[in-house]
Amino acid sequence: MKPVPKISSDNTKVFEFTPRDFDRIRALIYRQAGIALGESKQEMVYSRLARRLRAKGLHSFEDYLDGLENGRDGDEWEAFTNALTTNLTSFFREAHHFPILAEHMLRMKSPLSIWCSASSTGEEPYSMAMAVCEAFGTLTPPVSIVATDIDTNVLVTAASGVYPIDRIEKMVPDRVKRFFQRGKGERSGLVRVRPELRQMVTFKPLNLLAGNWPISGPFDAIFCRNVMIYFDKPTQSQILDRFVPLMKPEGLLFAGHSENFMYASDAFKLRGKTVYELNARYARARNSP
Repeated sequence: MKPVPKISSDNTKVFEFTPRDFDRIRALIYRQAGIALGESKQEMVYSRLARRLRAKGLHSFEDYLDGLENGRDGDEWEAFTNALTTNLTSFFREAHHFPILAEHMLRMKSPLSIWCSASSTGEEPYSMAMAVCEAFGTLTPPVSIVATDIDTNVLVTAASGVYPIDRIEKMVPDRVKRFFQRGKGERSGLVRVRPELRQMVTFKPLNLLAGNWPISGPFDAIFCRNVMIYFDKPTQSQILDRFVPLMKPEGLLFAGHSENFMYASDAFKLRGKTVYELNARYARARNSP
């Protein structure tokens, strides 16, 4: 058997990676997940998928991509998508959103529900949970959170609620004391989200491009932050239009700091900094029986 190339210590590519390989990958990830990869992503794509080639014992990107396209290894589609998904997140990222969420939830009628559509490793939905606990003054507020992500690997971390302690170093001490448990012994250096918060959040795999979403509304708020930047405008419009019937008439949609939904859909209007609400005619339609 021909040996699989070893990783070079000087970052030299050990697998041939042609423009055709990159174009095939771009087409496949767009079809699978709606992600539009720019030309500048070639090094990132090579680095992440070269690991998959080694894991599969393959010798070329052509063989790897042929296997995907021919359906010889259905499970590899999940690994392929996971490898090319970016999961940058942190607790209370874009902090101005959370007081707005808390005030909004206090105004709405119970029971309340939130959808976090790109939960990554869980910091975002747990930040939502902490915000509403603080707003209602209890660890058991009348709020449920559905948190989804296309990357099944990060969902495992999210569901566990376990993080390195440095992930909470910027959080105020009172919040840490109330919402986290510190590990001891061989778990020293780790923290875990309190069980009350974990019980508030249900994690599910979901591809925003899939024909069916395993969720049901209506939601009081939807967080779709720093996701749309990976999609082209037609894909953004398609996703935003699918949000509409999942929202309550007074529901809010939270976007990332570099995202602008005004040019992708006429269903939403800007309420505040990267916070949207349904335009009047769409809200009236949601109120209709």
